[in-house]
Amino acid sequence: MPAPRPALRRRAELHPGAWWLWALGLGTAATRTTNPLLLGLLMASAGYVVATHRSTAPWARSYAAFAKLAFAVLLVRIAFTVVLGSPIPGTHVLLTLPEVPLPHWAQGIRLGGEVTAEALLFSAYNGLKLAALLICVGAANALASPARLLKSLPGALYEAGVAVVVALTFAPYLIADVQRLRAARRLRGRPDRGVRGLLQVGLPVLEGALERSVALAAAMDARGYGRTADVGASVRRTTTALTLGGLLGVCAGTYGLLTAEGGTYGLPVLLGGVAAALAGLRLGGRRSVRTRYRPAPWGLRAWLVAGSGAAVAALLTLASVRDADALHPGVLPLTAPAFPLWPAASVLLALLPAFAVPQDTEGAENPANPEEPS
Repeated sequence: MPAPRPALRRRAELHPGAWWLWALGLGTAATRTTNPLLLGLLMASAGYVVATHRSTAPWARSYAAFAKLAFAVLLVRIAFTVVLGSPIPGTHVLLTLPEVPLPHWAQGIRLGGEVTAEALLFSAYNGLKLAALLICVGAANALASPARLLKSLPGALYEAGVAVVVALTFAPYLIADVQRLRAARRLRGRPDRGVRGLLQVGLPVLEGALERSVALAAAMDARGYGRTADVGASVRRTTTALTLGGLLGVCAGTYGLLTAEGGTYGLPVLLGGVAAALAGLRLGGRRSVRTRYRPAPWGLRAWLVAGSGAAVAALLTLASVRDADALHPGVLPLTAPAFPLWPAASVLLALLPAFAVPQDTEGAENPANPEEPS
């Protein structure tokens, strides 16, 4: 089967920012509920999209690591409740641990004691919310190419973006080198486990990481990384004022949306802060002397993917206001969580990218040197 032409491939590519907006929308939705059924449905939807659309590049394998981290966070949250107790009272005692006496200055803290089902359930609900956030971030890391995302950053954020991309891609490629060398040692009949195998694999891995670092530094120097254009002092001051004021407005507006008292001013302040920050980034991009080769297009599919994440976030936020009991199930008394139908249907909108984006969109990328800056 002949390979698709570059022009057709570029039209089929999805903008990496759309994946991040989709994942951030799912993460926002996860913060609006502690219902384990909705959170499980949200994580299952994100996992299905990742399973059908992630590429074979090394950075795309990070989803499994994020899933393991999410599971570890859930276990740690429950373990803390077992050992340190919980402020949630309960009547269903599961076990009683030996309680360690503490000095008088540690009042309010206990080690051991009774472990109730209500406390464990409350801890599991909150731990599952943190796990869902990690799953959403892992989905964005597995679906969006860091190198292509770097090309789409505003000029003012380019240097910081390069540092972030290098940091994000270093660990996945280090893991890929370890797996490749261990497979080669197994084929040669040499040990690949234990301390001996780790020591014999470690040196080639570090050598490969050093070679990639030198190649990356040479590529950055050859492309004039760090050069800036001369701009007037008034432009620099205006850029600083807009960016700083915009970020403060975003923080104040977000705080207003999350509190009941700031519901009236939260959205206008947030929108004004975003507009000021975007204007500051636009002006700050004048100092960046660089060009984009084949910029990632933002088409209809990108709008659908980003819009599906935003729709899930908006609908779950609305549901948390109108039906707070269903989205935040209580543990006193100890009852099973309800399954709200229309919030669950809203979560299923997260599956839209699985059908709107062709499955080979991200699968044919060439990961030969994704760390090289554009």
